[in-house]
Amino acid sequence: MSTSFGVLGPVVAWSRGADVDLKGPRHREVLARLIAAHGRVVPVQRIVADLWESPPDAAVVAVRTFVAALRRALEPSRAPRSPATLLVTEGPGYALRPAHDAVDAWRFAAAVSAAGDASPGDALRLLDDALALWRGPAYADFAGAAWARAERTRLTELRLTAVERRADALLALGRAADAVPDLDAHVAEHPWREEAWRLLALALYRAGRQADALDVLRRARSLLGDQLGVDPGPRLRQLETDLLRQDLPVDTVGRVWADAAAAYDQTVAAGAPGRLESTVGLLRILALTGGRGLAAAQEQRVAAIAAAEQLGDPELTARVIGAYDVPGVWTRSDHPDRSALVVAAAERTLAALAPSAPPATRARLLATVAMESRGSHSSRPAQAAAEAERIARELHDPALLAFALNATFLQTFQRAGLAPSRDGIGAELVALGATHGLSAFEILGRLVRMQARAALADFAGADEHAEAADDLGARHDRPLVAVFTQWYRAVRLAAAGGEAEDAYRAAAERLEGAGMPGLERGLLPLALLCLRVWRERPLDFADDTDWGPYAPWALPLVLASRGRHAEAAGLLRRMPEPPRDLLFEATWCLIGRAALATGEWALAERARSVLAPAAGELAGAGSAVLTAGPVAFHLAALDTGLSTRGSG
Repeated sequence: MSTSFGVLGPVVAWSRGADVDLKGPRHREVLARLIAAHGRVVPVQRIVADLWESPPDAAVVAVRTFVAALRRALEPSRAPRSPATLLVTEGPGYALRPAHDAVDAWRFAAAVSAAGDASPGDALRLLDDALALWRGPAYADFAGAAWARAERTRLTELRLTAVERRADALLALGRAADAVPDLDAHVAEHPWREEAWRLLALALYRAGRQADALDVLRRARSLLGDQLGVDPGPRLRQLETDLLRQDLPVDTVGRVWADAAAAYDQTVAAGAPGRLESTVGLLRILALTGGRGLAAAQEQRVAAIAAAEQLGDPELTARVIGAYDVPGVWTRSDHPDRSALVVAAAERTLAALAPSAPPATRARLLATVAMESRGSHSSRPAQAAAEAERIARELHDPALLAFALNATFLQTFQRAGLAPSRDGIGAELVALGATHGLSAFEILGRLVRMQARAALADFAGADEHAEAADDLGARHDRPLVAVFTQWYRAVRLAAAGGEAEDAYRAAAERLEGAGMPGLERGLLPLALLCLRVWRERPLDFADDTDWGPYAPWALPLVLASRGRHAEAAGLLRRMPEPPRDLLFEATWCLIGRAALATGEWALAERARSVLAPAAGELAGAGSAVLTAGPVAFHLAALDTGLSTRGSG
């Protein structure tokens, strides 16, 4: 991981996730001055003039000393007397040349610019991520420095613009009430911002608060006139006219939500058990929004279950656990520790339920056990899924059956080559969802079929399901769908022989902030590794590549490709059993190749045996996020390597 820099707050540098020791305040100021130059050369005499009002005699020597110390801190592994690549000397001065995304201010500006051309949903995501970069005022350590004044002003203005664009995106998404609190604080702190006043008044009006909206406009007119001596601009005046005429649409959804929430708060007691069930219903909806909504839902779900258990009512606890029937298409848990807590609570509740408890309640607990035990080597989750499915079919309950089928899908990885079975589950989910209005499970079914058809190299069929999933996702406001279909299209490009690495990188960018760490971490390098192995290209990866949870099965092959066979063989001998999931075949292809490269013949034999049932599939394509090419291609390599072992 390369060094990155932060100037949106105190000036800092990070390397491998840790702070870099930038020595004294003058060292920090030299670094900040070079960052502010945006890669341009700053002459030494200019740096001297910027650092001191009355430079000492040895100022130039001091600057060179600061630069030398910074170089040691920023590039600690650079060999002695080798040229610097980050803080470079050019002509009469110095320049800092980090990667374009290595400075938080540069990433911030790029994101705000991109948001201007993005859809409201994408703009909101970009602006949320951009504003989260701020840790305080820009170049906070050097607020009084003349050299920093213009850059601080530019970044501060851009931040104010970003806050307003974010509010505009919320309004475009019909979330007027959500925009009000931040805008209220924004105008209080920056009362000269006409656009902020306009957006606040518009948000209040659309949230059904017409009187408040008009009051805001009156305050704006008074403040602008009294403090700045100016009349409101044309957009603000036009809005006031429109509000008085009631020519603008009102956000009735926001008003209904606010009124209903207030009524609920006033009528349902704070400690009532029903609040927990209502909370889980909200968390389920929140999870489907992805991003921060999904992360918050996952966290609060565990808290809701713990609160239910404290009340000592097993049936209530069962309902709280089972109501969170959020579809899951990825076979690695986002938060294994939380999943383990949910499984433990579900098992305790199953044991505590009275025999007279509704079978559907028991089935939902069983389905939860299977859903939250993704990639397990135990037989218990698969048995739980089968029992949940049996009960659901007996009850003829379509919603329960869809949930149980999702659990069954997540447990259909007992061996390689089961894509046809998963395709059948996906087809039933699509039919159930379309017939009974279960849109979330209809989307799930389409994604499952997209995965399965890709594994079977039926890309015409996979394309059809990807398009249908995108359409359903757009109609039902499910932003996570596009994350999966974008990855699929990168796989599609790879399978067609196209240059897919940039497509994988673009898909990985879409993952940032999606709220799915179980999918995000390590996936991009793994996808690139699989592609390069298939295409027989050099396995060029940096030493500090973050392989995430895939390191035990990716690193041996990478090390072997560098001639570090003994180290690779040692890792293979200590290798944990790969999880039985959507990447099962791809993982075993990598293991088999590493085993051949290191002479671990017993492991190569095992890889061949594991992969044989999937001989007609594309390795990893069933995940719809990567592929290592045809399994048959790897089986042939294993056959050749095993048949010639020890020769030459």
